[in-house]
Amino acid sequence: MKIILETPRLLLREFEITDAESFFLLNSDPDVVRYTGDVAFKNVEEAKALIENYVTYKNYGYGRWSVILKESGELLGWCGLRFIEDTGHIDLGYRFFKKQWNKGYATEAAHACVEYGFQKLGMTEIIARAIKENIGSIEVMKKIGMTYWKDGECHKEPAVYYRINNDWD
Repeated sequence: MKIILETPRLLLREFEITDAESFFLLNSDPDVVRYTGDVAFKNVEEAKALIENYVTYKNYGYGRWSVILKESGELLGWCGLRFIEDTGHIDLGYRFFKKQWNKGYATEAAHACVEYGFQKLGMTEIIARAIKENIGSIEVMKKIGMTYWKDGECHKEPAVYYRINNDWD
């Protein structure tokens, strides 16, 4: 297990093939993928293929990471950073099982990812974007200190973009 980050309650680690069933279930919940532009995996094999072909760690040295509850070892979802090739931005993203919503896990994981991006990876700015109706995601962005940047599109829907600069203290 390659642990990248640790917070008081969480471990963030690279994806493992054993995550496939959880990722399949995560993306099977219409409420979870409602604002993501993603479609559900057809089966666990598709989730395995995503993990097996996930080259972001090798290509960039970071990516999206599985979020594990320390207390139980349960996979709660994922959170992490992604390089957007067409804009050059670093994007913060997160997705959690619905039963884990409103427990502060997304905020805790997102905060740790931003801190890691600035302190360990030397990033100067990190953005996040959400479809305007995705109030929960927008609240996470605000809680970790991101500020509104601009309106735009995300998955062909009206969206808001937030950002944070490396003046981390």
